[in-house]
Amino acid sequence: MKQIKTLLIAAILVLGASTTMNAQAKAAHVDVSEIMTKMPAMLDAQKQLEKLSATYDADYKKMAEEFQAKLKKYDAEAATVTDAVNAERQKEVQDMQKRIQDFGQNAQKELQTKQEEITKPIYEKVRAAIQKVGKAKGFQYVLDGSTLLLADGPNLTLDVKKELGF
Repeated sequence: MKQIKTLLIAAILVLGASTTMNAQAKAAHVDVSEIMTKMPAMLDAQKQLEKLSATYDADYKKMAEEFQAKLKKYDAEAATVTDAVNAERQKEVQDMQKRIQDFGQNAQKELQTKQEEITKPIYEKVRAAIQKVGKAKGFQYVLDGSTLLLADGPNLTLDVKKELGF
């Protein structure tokens, strides 16, 4: 009877240990930021955004130079014109300053919108590749390695890059 109890306890322990082992999920990590920064499509997107930014910067600089030139001219002529003309010029300068500020804000918003528009499909492509590689290798979880504090599991970054073709 004592042997049966011992065997029964041993069987329960073995069964419990195997259940615990099966319950452990397989996890891997991948460095999404490394993939995104080195991906050819992302490099092209960055060039597009830099070109658009340079265009906005040039327009902003041109507006600021015109503003400074007009301000300098009006300051030089302020003593020789009437108060009504000076008041009108002051209003014109304020309006011009507001247009420059609005342009800067709108340009920043448009750049941000364009960046999101360009990078979203790229990120979705990377995400799909990560899922495909992770499933093919039998992982239930794939974590972004750029935020991990400990990464003892397999690194799938190279496999995902291969899946993406670079």
